[in-house]
Amino acid sequence: MRYAALLLLFTMPALAAPSVVPLANTDKTVIGQTITAPDHPTVISTLITFQPGDKTAVHKHPWPHYGYMLEGVLTVTNTETGKSFDVKPGEFLVEMQNTAHFGENRGTVPAKMLIVDTVPAGVTSNSVAVP
Repeated sequence: MRYAALLLLFTMPALAAPSVVPLANTDKTVIGQTITAPDHPTVISTLITFQPGDKTAVHKHPWPHYGYMLEGVLTVTNTETGKSFDVKPGEFLVEMQNTAHFGENRGTVPAKMLIVDTVPAGVTSNSVAVP
């Protein structure tokens, strides 16, 4: 029986290998901070859509906040430095930690982003408003 199973395994046609596209390999945030994750984190995944003209309140992320831009363009502004940058489709973002910023869609089409947060157990949000 084992021989038959081995024979079947080696005579099966090869399956096509999946396409692999590396997106990021870093230990730093977008502003060069070392990523500091909580021990034994909970993962929260969110799909967010910014309509044209949408703008978040100024906020900070105490824990790692990752984003993958699916559609449109999101402009992120660091309010502590005044510097802005665009996140475009196909780009992966390791957001700044504990740094005041906001995001806005300055374009004419919706901007859709997949967000992944790693937070301590029991925490339900990785966004803290900045007055």
